[in-house]
Amino acid sequence: MPRFSMKALWLFLMLCTAKVSAQQEFITKSGHQFSLHNKPYYYIGTNYWYGGLLALQKNGKERLQKELDFLKSQGITNLRVLVGTEGKGLVNGVERVKPAFQYEQGKFNMEILEGLDYLLYEMGKRKMYAVLFLSNNWEWSGGFLQYLSWNGVITDSVMRSKLNWNDLRENTSKFYSCAPCQKDYENQVRLVLNHVNKYTKQQYIEEPSIMAWELANEPRPMMTAAVEAYKMWTLTMARFIKSIDHHHLVTLGTEGIMGTDESADLFKAIHQPKEVDYLTLHIWPKNWGWFKDTSIANSLPGLMAKTQQYIRQHEVIADDLNKPLVVEEFGLPRDQHSFDPASAVYSRNQLYNGVFAEWAKSRKQGGAIAGCNFWAFAGTARPLPGQLFWKEGDDFMGDPPQEEQGLNSVFDTDVLTWKIIHSYILN
Repeated sequence: MPRFSMKALWLFLMLCTAKVSAQQEFITKSGHQFSLHNKPYYYIGTNYWYGGLLALQKNGKERLQKELDFLKSQGITNLRVLVGTEGKGLVNGVERVKPAFQYEQGKFNMEILEGLDYLLYEMGKRKMYAVLFLSNNWEWSGGFLQYLSWNGVITDSVMRSKLNWNDLRENTSKFYSCAPCQKDYENQVRLVLNHVNKYTKQQYIEEPSIMAWELANEPRPMMTAAVEAYKMWTLTMARFIKSIDHHHLVTLGTEGIMGTDESADLFKAIHQPKEVDYLTLHIWPKNWGWFKDTSIANSLPGLMAKTQQYIRQHEVIADDLNKPLVVEEFGLPRDQHSFDPASAVYSRNQLYNGVFAEWAKSRKQGGAIAGCNFWAFAGTARPLPGQLFWKEGDDFMGDPPQEEQGLNSVFDTDVLTWKIIHSYILN
């Protein structure tokens, strides 16, 4: 039997302790709860989709530090962030996020990941956790339409033109039967997973400030004919990520039943595989036609009832699957549909109250509703007077380029909203 000096034994024990400590920093799943440091992990977080791009802008690192400090002071420690941006130029008739990560097919701007490196580094110092979505069903960051154009499934002119809803659905659904499109996506994902953080010197698959990977933002089958291919793709990609990354959680990024052909059975089926760690849902009353009037207030009682019912419907499915559920997007315009940060947000605050109340009840009971990420934090950015849409060089805020700037953004000056958020986190 080999003999060890006391110094060597001490070093060995320290390394083992450090390894165990590092392993405990990762957020894991235990039944229908998340776990951190061997304790249940329930959180209120936000969407900060542009967070990985800030460090690339002039004075962006200073803005990022200031905003992370603000979020931490409010008790927000979980951020949902965009990783994969594809292509350049108009897509579906609108501007997309710039600069792009995969700017041409198979060509990558690695500075984008350096921006994400800095975000994760700063989040790690503040004990904050990121949910990273790897691409997009929608056009505002390139997403699936760009993969289809690169591989000749749709023409470049079709991708760039303004599509009606049926044409958008039909074209986007082709992604799930396009093998070369999926291969391009897979190559991008592999590059991200294996990337080494410039600041922490760790591969992303070893990065404890990452909570989870999402296949995409709101992946939908889009057409009933694509459902089986959609199911196969979600399973295949969840398995692919798990085969590379053994530490982090994986989820799909769906809106819930509204995004799965309005089928609860399909929503349940795609979240059933063991490689999918938790369920997500999004709530978009405006997009889904839950109110019509500009004031929003007249429709608020019905809107709130539908919100509660939608969350509870998914909670039942999460309980059946014994997996956590995250309400990871929800938002409303400001009152009177104003884009002015100084205008009132009574209706939005009521929506937030309702969502957080469901989460708080679940937390108290040790239930499946484990997290909420409101959409979206705009930080110190402000809409430009007289300009509705984002232009290159403008500050990023919670509203992506295809939406009116200020539409769903929560600013650092929204005092009443932050009081509501803070009250639930403290209780």
